[in-house]
Amino acid sequence: MQSTPIRASPLRRILLVGRAVIALAILAAIVGQLITSIGYWTARGDASIPLDLLNFFSFFTIESNIIAMVVLAVLVAAQLGRPRIGRRFDVLLLCASTYMVVTGIVYNTLLRGIELPQGATLGWSNEVLHLIAPLWLLVDWLLSSAKRDVRFADVSIVAIFPVVWLGYTLLRGPSTLDQATGRDWWYPYPFLDPATHANGYAGVAIMCVIVAATVLLVAAGLVAVSRAQRRRADAPSPIPA
Repeated sequence: MQSTPIRASPLRRILLVGRAVIALAILAAIVGQLITSIGYWTARGDASIPLDLLNFFSFFTIESNIIAMVVLAVLVAAQLGRPRIGRRFDVLLLCASTYMVVTGIVYNTLLRGIELPQGATLGWSNEVLHLIAPLWLLVDWLLSSAKRDVRFADVSIVAIFPVVWLGYTLLRGPSTLDQATGRDWWYPYPFLDPATHANGYAGVAIMCVIVAATVLLVAAGLVAVSRAQRRRADAPSPIPA
């Protein structure tokens, strides 16, 4: 007797297709912007393209999108029956979702319209990395978070990467040459550059606190959504009269 195959629900199919499309879109956006930037740096006559490349991959946007792309690829593979994912992956997904949502918030509230120091901006790539992909990660979490085993204590794990990135950026910035302007310092975002603040590093410190608070609030909010959905899914169905 043959068993009847279990058909995927419409929601699972939507998530599968969406995750695959967004992962490929992120890859195309990063590669497209990188090719555009290399051409721009070369035409500008930069002395060190490797330095430009290091700066390019020092953007939080690029790093968070790479993490999101890998996580989405694992989710696609898991839906197709490849790796088994558990709580550790759920925490990684929480990290990726948080970083992408924060990327979308920070860019669209503080940086939209500002030319970032990556070379000429590729318009469609910019929208994928700063708007479309962050929105998908948020929607994906809202649609599937009932399956995620995450806890409020995991928020501290989410904070590790942004703190390390901020430390790396602030320590590296003062000694990194800006090949576009010839200045002896380079920061990926204006709000981290002491030269752009009237109070110097005090202004930078305030912005760091604001960004850190945003990371923690977003992570806590995603955990709260997941726990609420899990409780709703686990609640016994009412017995009909």
